[in-house]
Amino acid sequence: MNTQASPLTASRRLERPASWYRDSIAVELGDCPPLVGEARADVCVIGGGITGLSTALHLAERGYAVTLLEAGEIGFGASGRSGGQILPGLGTDIATVEKALGREAARDVWEMSREAVRLTAARIARHAIPCELAWGYLHAAVKPRHVRELQAFRERMARDYGYQALDWLEGDALREHVVTDAYPGALYEREGGHLHPLNYTLGLASAAREAGVALHEHSAARAIRRGLRPVVATEAGRVSADFVVLATNAYQSGLVPELGGRIMRAANYMVATAPLTAAQAAAVLPQNDALSDANFVLDYYRLSASRRLIYGGEVSYDGREPRNLPARMDAKIARLFPVLKGVAIEYRWGGDVAITLNRAPDFGRLDINLYYAQGYSGHGMALAGLAGQLLAEAIGGQSERFDVFAAMPHRRFPGGRRLRLPLLVLATHFYKLRDRL
Repeated sequence: MNTQASPLTASRRLERPASWYRDSIAVELGDCPPLVGEARADVCVIGGGITGLSTALHLAERGYAVTLLEAGEIGFGASGRSGGQILPGLGTDIATVEKALGREAARDVWEMSREAVRLTAARIARHAIPCELAWGYLHAAVKPRHVRELQAFRERMARDYGYQALDWLEGDALREHVVTDAYPGALYEREGGHLHPLNYTLGLASAAREAGVALHEHSAARAIRRGLRPVVATEAGRVSADFVVLATNAYQSGLVPELGGRIMRAANYMVATAPLTAAQAAAVLPQNDALSDANFVLDYYRLSASRRLIYGGEVSYDGREPRNLPARMDAKIARLFPVLKGVAIEYRWGGDVAITLNRAPDFGRLDINLYYAQGYSGHGMALAGLAGQLLAEAIGGQSERFDVFAAMPHRRFPGGRRLRLPLLVLATHFYKLRDRL
């Protein structure tokens, strides 16, 4: 008897984890069989999240033959498990970009981040993706220091970047959007919003396949043979291509040694309540906005179309769930919204994102035909879609916009393999203490 596991069997643990998103799928993608044998493509994309799918879709629309490899199932990672919030900007302050690249390039980056939001909405409309897209976003202050910082940010963005989509809310004006006494004020962002991330990701996959992309789930890339004609090897097959795009983000797994230490994996955690009544929803988020607070280790939440409160927060870098996590998250919701007392938490899940040292995304080329995009630092739902467009442009010979992001300097996390994680945890503890001040 042959006891060797097939690629499909060996990868079963990479099925999409349990979450409310998985139980509310509205896009039937169908079968994406594992890669078996030899395949030839113009471009091999590694990773079946938003970055990889957007890259594949844009390339296919340009006439390229594209093969996409996903280690688990499409949307396995953060693309299918996140808070689903879409908004302009990066995971870092625009001042970080300005300091690194200069004001003019920072303006280009900011405008492209706005384009990322518009691109998301356009893809949803063009492909009729049922992903509950809604508009309205709140950046909430938790303490007076945040009030000063958010108001200064609004003034700076209007003055230096011509961005007028931010309104300051407090008192009754704020309670029209979020009904709680927890926040002394908030910035309301008209260009931000939220969606069902897994349905959006599956919708991109369906559009990519319709455009001609070959999608292969349970086909983890085990090695890349680099050269003029790279070859990507899986357990049961190989893809030879003219270009390779690494779109694995938090799941790079050492495929490319040069990227080691440039990102760290951070686990974030989410819950979904039972469906709220219309009255309860109106007593929480009456305008159906998404919200995140201004803490370094921030919390964020929104309502689903079925009126579930989708709430996320907390962080872990070592893969272990934080102590007393369920009780802590439940207590946060109870403090924010006493009206929800007695509402059950029906789903709990978590997942990894990739963060960079400066929290700016890390785009680049490692060879003339090997590209990557990673490190969205919790801000990738819209930006990853734009990354796919920029990668397709660069492969097509128009790299100017990609190069704006690629010019962003990145350093490895300090401490080497053994001390990198302890130092990151120590720094996070510092910022958590700062959040309390």
